[in-house]
Amino acid sequence: MSEREGPDERRRRGQGELESQVLAALREAPGPVNAGWVRERLGGTLAYTTVMTILTRLQAKNAVTRERSGRSFEWRAASDGAGLAALRMRRVLDAESDRETVLARFVTALSYDDERLLRDLLDDLPHESPNESSHESPNVVADEAED
Repeated sequence: MSEREGPDERRRRGQGELESQVLAALREAPGPVNAGWVRERLGGTLAYTTVMTILTRLQAKNAVTRERSGRSFEWRAASDGAGLAALRMRRVLDAESDRETVLARFVTALSYDDERLLRDLLDDLPHESPNESSHESPNVVADEAED
């Protein structure tokens, strides 16, 4: 470890931690911002290419949007941290062939309070007729870019 690096700078980040930090920076932005702005908000220690990779991955997950600004892009958050977590959960579920078993095991592993919250949220949803039902939720954009 060099003299300039603190103990936190050498630790390995958790899965999705950088994505969450980038999203938090974009949510605090005054409007669309470039990757350099994001890099500076994250402390300026990450390589520019790392920030661009994270932004591009977030765009593929529909968590951020970008618009052309000259020869580069400006980025904006399209989802908050909870939205990104929901997208990750949806991807895991979509990758499994037995959705019913996965959902059943997920629900049985919830705490009583979380199960009650989930039941309340489901009760508050508008009910669809059986022929309108599908796995596609209108609130979650499918991640077709990675399929």
